[in-house]
Amino acid sequence: MVGKPTPKISEAFMAKSFRPSTREARILSEIESSREYKKRKAISNVRNCIEPLSNALAMKLVENNLVETTSKEGIEEQLAKCLEKLCAADDFDIDYQIAPIRRLVQKPNVVSLYVTAFVLEQLINHKDVIDIYGSDDEIYDCVNAQILKFLE
Repeated sequence: MVGKPTPKISEAFMAKSFRPSTREARILSEIESSREYKKRKAISNVRNCIEPLSNALAMKLVENNLVETTSKEGIEEQLAKCLEKLCAADDFDIDYQIAPIRRLVQKPNVVSLYVTAFVLEQLINHKDVIDIYGSDDEIYDCVNAQILKFLE
């Protein structure tokens, strides 16, 4: 065998590296871009309706007996602050806030997840809140129904 050296054993058994084709990479990039676009659009739409949205959210949470409170106005103010904070937050802050409930539903609305996480983790400690009832799913469904009315 003149001319061709035999490969070393380590070279013969090395795993091949996986490189996605440019077509696959482009498709994955488009999917990620469309998700980011929907997220940014939903958050920017919230800016235009913070007051009526916080009012509707507070009213429905109290009507559906998901939040027991001494003052609906106090809950409304807290939800308005939450929505303002969402509009000013960067991606890391939003992802951090929704991390515990990210897998709550199949195709979540980022605004609904953010507000639900706020209700479950922060609103419960507010002085006007007596207690929060219902499952995470029930609270998300109530919040999401109101948010979809305003954003669509």
